[in-house]
Amino acid sequence: MNLVEDVLERFAASKPALVTISDEGERRIWHFGELIARSAGLSGAFAARGVRRGDVVMTLVGNRVEWALAVLACWRMGAIALPCNVQLRRGDLALRVRAADPKLCVGEEELLGELPDGVPALTMADVARVMDEERPQEPPADVADLDPAEGALIVFTSGTTGEPRGALHAQRYLTGQRVQARHWLGAREGDLVWCTTATGWSKSARNVFLAPWLCGAAALLHEGRFDPAERLELVEREGVDVLCQAPTEYRMLAKHGALRPVPSLRRMVSAGEALNPEVIEAFREELGLEICDGYGQTETGQVTGNLVGEAVRYGSMGRPLPGFEVRIAEGELQVRPGSCPTFFSRYLDSEPFDGEWWPTGDVVSEDGDGYLWYEGRRDDLILSAGYRIGPFEVESALLTHPAVAEAAAVPAPDPERGSVVRAIVVLREGEPTDQLARDLQDHVKRVTAPYKFPRIVEFVDELPKTSSGKIKRAELRAAGPG
Repeated sequence: MNLVEDVLERFAASKPALVTISDEGERRIWHFGELIARSAGLSGAFAARGVRRGDVVMTLVGNRVEWALAVLACWRMGAIALPCNVQLRRGDLALRVRAADPKLCVGEEELLGELPDGVPALTMADVARVMDEERPQEPPADVADLDPAEGALIVFTSGTTGEPRGALHAQRYLTGQRVQARHWLGAREGDLVWCTTATGWSKSARNVFLAPWLCGAAALLHEGRFDPAERLELVEREGVDVLCQAPTEYRMLAKHGALRPVPSLRRMVSAGEALNPEVIEAFREELGLEICDGYGQTETGQVTGNLVGEAVRYGSMGRPLPGFEVRIAEGELQVRPGSCPTFFSRYLDSEPFDGEWWPTGDVVSEDGDGYLWYEGRRDDLILSAGYRIGPFEVESALLTHPAVAEAAAVPAPDPERGSVVRAIVVLREGEPTDQLARDLQDHVKRVTAPYKFPRIVEFVDELPKTSSGKIKRAELRAAGPG
């Protein structure tokens, strides 16, 4: 199998595949024939730099065409794509480099300064030279005939009780997205689909362009930052049919975005954390559409959703995708790997999972019609504005500040973001001040991805701990900000 031959080359070369809008507002339509040719040329550049079948290629590129081309070049030649969020900093990237051992990084020039030494890089200027048909080019790599079990993609988890872990997905993961693309995302032939998530996340790897293409739809790539005032204007101007956003984006639109009907828009979906029923109701009243919530994990891909053609249950994560087998064991949602075509191969640091049921770590309930309802995590993951943040990462960043002796990170409720990071800090010496709290926030932004910084900082004399020395995060969560 090979996605390039099995999916892309089945479309007419002149069929629109991507609509890109740059930071400066420059708009361009890319056709399937162009993407195939440009990614083929890029695969030649990869090969000339030593990339071979089974090697890992990292990307540090935002929502622009070079990201899609780099991933397609990997899948053409049988290399493994490792997309990274552009907000990651040197420590975050060093962890990924140690775990995945990338042969090459394709990145924006201003981001490559955070890349650890020793990883060869291909800049945007280099990619532009490869795409310049008037320049001499390396011959494209052959389209590899790949086994469904060969590696295709690495996505890192957020890290809940330790450092983030790389989840390796096989080639079958790519075409396995057809189930959720048709039954949850709901894309159709000829549609324009906009999945707004940033690169590097599980949802971006499967829904920004892969799922639309599997349905014969085109994808919108918008490089600019989220602006509630312009989001619906962009949807209307571009004629977006299917919109996939983070819950926080829907919340902020409901609060600030002056909701109004959009003629082209047929379906809206959301995933990443539970969406408030009142937000769904606001969109139903103003746009005449309901937001179809869904659920998935880095390791599993999409598992449940309020499915196409079925009634939406406000606040529910929906029902299992067709053919997916799930169960609730002692309150925890579990997935049967053999029924899930998008189940991961293994973590980079371990052997494949060989159990009959995969424990998601999420506590859910089920109503009489089979709809599932999210109740919380068994671990301490913080879900904030669609980002999954491991407390260990925040605590580790805080502990690199000379004033901090101990730190704990827990979620605190927030009306727009769902939750925000709340840090509880024990100082080495001295008295806490508002200025020190701001300094700690800025420090976290500098040493790790800025979205992880604690929006609430509290100071205490000591942290509650178990007899074995583990921090009692549940006790801190229960106490609430104060």
